[in-house]
Amino acid sequence: MGLAWGVRRLAVLVVVAGVLVAGMLFPFAGGIGLLADAVSDSAVGTNADLEAGVLPAVTRVQDATGRTVASLYDQYRVPVESDAISPAMKAAIVAIEDRRFYEHGGFDPIGAARALVNNSHGGATQGASTLTEQYVKNYDLYVAARTDAERQAAVAPSYARKLKEAELAVSLDHELSKDEILTRYLNLVYFGHGAYGVQAAAQAYFGVDAAALTVPQAALLAGMVQSPAEYDPVAHPDGATGRRNVVIEALRQQGAISQEQAAQAAAAPLGVVPDPSIPAEGCIGAGDAGYFCDYVLAYLDRSGFATDRLAGGGYTIRTSLDPDALAKTKAAIDGQVPPTQPHVADVVAVVRPGADAHQVVALAANRTFGNRKGESSYGLPYEPENMGAGSVYKIFTAATAMEQHLVGIDTVIPVPPSGYTSPIYRNGAGRPIPVGNAGSYRTALTLQDALAESPNTAFVKLEESTGIAPVVDMAVRLGLTSLAETPYSGKPGTASIADVMKQQNQASFTLGVTPTSALELANVQATLASHGTWCPPSPLQSVTDRTGAPVSVTQAACRQALDPAIADTLMTGLSKDDATGGTSAAAAGQTGWNRPIAAKTGTTQEYKSAAFVGATPQLAGAAIVFDDSSSPRPICDGTPPRSCSGGNIYGGKAPARTFYRAFGDILAGQPVVPLPPTDPRYLTGTIPSVQVAAPEPDQGQGETAPDDTGHNPDHHDPGGNG
Repeated sequence: MGLAWGVRRLAVLVVVAGVLVAGMLFPFAGGIGLLADAVSDSAVGTNADLEAGVLPAVTRVQDATGRTVASLYDQYRVPVESDAISPAMKAAIVAIEDRRFYEHGGFDPIGAARALVNNSHGGATQGASTLTEQYVKNYDLYVAARTDAERQAAVAPSYARKLKEAELAVSLDHELSKDEILTRYLNLVYFGHGAYGVQAAAQAYFGVDAAALTVPQAALLAGMVQSPAEYDPVAHPDGATGRRNVVIEALRQQGAISQEQAAQAAAAPLGVVPDPSIPAEGCIGAGDAGYFCDYVLAYLDRSGFATDRLAGGGYTIRTSLDPDALAKTKAAIDGQVPPTQPHVADVVAVVRPGADAHQVVALAANRTFGNRKGESSYGLPYEPENMGAGSVYKIFTAATAMEQHLVGIDTVIPVPPSGYTSPIYRNGAGRPIPVGNAGSYRTALTLQDALAESPNTAFVKLEESTGIAPVVDMAVRLGLTSLAETPYSGKPGTASIADVMKQQNQASFTLGVTPTSALELANVQATLASHGTWCPPSPLQSVTDRTGAPVSVTQAACRQALDPAIADTLMTGLSKDDATGGTSAAAAGQTGWNRPIAAKTGTTQEYKSAAFVGATPQLAGAAIVFDDSSSPRPICDGTPPRSCSGGNIYGGKAPARTFYRAFGDILAGQPVVPLPPTDPRYLTGTIPSVQVAAPEPDQGQGETAPDDTGHNPDHHDPGGNG
């Protein structure tokens, strides 16, 4: 601003100093220079800050339809343009706070002199500040101040502060139009009940936009600026009415309204809603979308987005959340396990496959998202749960064996009897551990039938040929990325779970002993349904800033994790789980499931968790039922599932019923799409097929025989977590 601003600044100092001396309220010594120096540290804001005028604004998390599901803020403020504020509101605030607003140049010496004369002992405690000066003070208080000391300084009864405000106000008046200053002021100030700015206040008190405010409504809000608590229309309706009518009379005196209009406005009821409120802050206010919202914030944080900028940044985060899919998923979950059921969590993740993106469609749990008793703010559907997913992991052993051309889905593989001692399945002391089956099986099965019936011994024996490390790597490639990212010891910088599984040659890996999340399992299925293409499970469609400009978010690139021919063939290899003899056949029948699906069940040691994963060409997902308490106990299936001493939960029970009900409802009305065709190269393999023995009369699978346990229930598994 150079010399011109220097001259104006000096003029302001002279005028204000003259007012102070005339009122004999300031022990003036040292001249204008000393007074000028005194103001240098008296305010937080600067000319540049004020001229930019950027205010903290609400960040909105939206679902795929554009509906806001969560609001992130420190101050609930919705800045609006001048034409979105009613003329009545502008006139009311000018009439009561600064009737000479359009006449002065930001500082009003007449008003300042009048206020200073009323201050008896030198404290600048009485107002008559111009709206522009008030804007400066409030900007310091609500925007620039970062510490309690700075906030106290912004309202301190100091002449130096008053002078600094006047100086900055004159500068703003020179740089901005009166309408711009007025608009900024109305977007900034606090109106009580958590509402910052006139748009938030109009919505909170009257349920309307600021553009629709009437004369009595505008007068009420304008009157509250002086003291939102004292003139709170809910707590102090008489005081609020009296103050409102003072504003109405000021409007009449200034000629903004007629005598008749003033009388009508003064006779109007306050008309505020019974409980003025603003949207709840954060994901806790998102209702059933709370877990999805929480995942969005976690995803942004992992992507390197500075999430501390969200609360006041005014961003719009459009997500991939399908509200209809969420509602149907939540209904299916609660229909199996009520939100208040002790010890039993039921969680589901739904992902849409694709070659370019795997979009998360819904995340839900029976627990209400929150911090109150019986609620949970842990990311139940997307954070790993410690009990594991059991025999779902047999998918990785099958995929590895197919990739190594050892087997195809039609290859007949041996099924050793329960109690089989594998040379690679040992405890910490190096001694072999017998592998148990939950139920009786034929002595040999095709790989497809083995995936459907799930004998443990068959897949431990298959690992003898594939090796453990390739199976662990396959799990990470297909979607269990947390295994490679999470330290086995829990201490950062130490070996990951995947590394330890490989280093210790943990044959129990195929039995699903590691911590697992429903979302990662759903993404594994999405990878298979995307012809072997892995993409990060993304909850984002777009992120834009307050101007509508797109904001870049770093996301991992999609990659071909598995030969498309293997992925497509394995989809058919997993297609018998819902058929007769499959471990989820009863659940599919109970829920009326009638679509082709690639699915797998799993149950863990001591029945503390059970899982079901499935994929159609349109949607992939996973359901896990597990004990989410600090002292996990076995779970018994029932109506609803409950804690019990022995346990009998299986992946084909509550988890499968939850999944089939949710996906059946979501996909209702959509075409029934067949699974992709198989590739002849992956129907057979180099391991010689063995002859299938006829089943004994009491053998077979289904609800009359137990599902897979994922662990040997009779022996401790050193690699397990449950």
